[in-house]
Amino acid sequence: MRVEVLTGAALEAALEDVALLRIRVFRDWPYLYDGELAYEWDYLAAYRNSPDAILVGAFDGARLVGAATGTPMVDHADDFAAAFDGSGLALGDIFYCAESVLLPEYRGQGVGHRFFDLREDHARSLGARVSAFCGVVRPDEHPLRPDGYVPLDGFWRKRGYQPLEGAVAWFSWRDVDQASETRKPLQVWTRVLDGGAA
Repeated sequence: MRVEVLTGAALEAALEDVALLRIRVFRDWPYLYDGELAYEWDYLAAYRNSPDAILVGAFDGARLVGAATGTPMVDHADDFAAAFDGSGLALGDIFYCAESVLLPEYRGQGVGHRFFDLREDHARSLGARVSAFCGVVRPDEHPLRPDGYVPLDGFWRKRGYQPLEGAVAWFSWRDVDQASETRKPLQVWTRVLDGGAA
């Protein structure tokens, strides 16, 4: 498997495959996202339009089997500003690691770490002090929670991320077992880059 940073025309060319990956991977627990390609194409415009965006692709031969994206948090100010109110963090200091999606058969081979490594390196190159992402919060008693499900919290903590107290973003989407969209809480996780103090 090959993992590489895509920019410019290569980034643009990969976005439809990224959209399809998001729809497929996020359909599973805990996102349960019933995605549509038209929405995905609009959503991914942020990565087409931001000169500081990064797309990291994981390839099996020529096939894109995983992807991770990121942009400066100011590119997502409309969505995230409220979540950071009272945190003491300035949006201009934060790099947002957005989705990280990988087909199940390719997991457990270190790709998740490479996704974070390359995005964090990119964040540092832009002068970001903090790296952040969001994880959806689902109740333990949710009827679609798989037996034996192990959340990714341990992986994230090993990489130095911690939940940012009181920082919750709210987004709406249609779950696979629902007829309409509902709002969901997403916990913000952060880590300080290069061992500095936030």
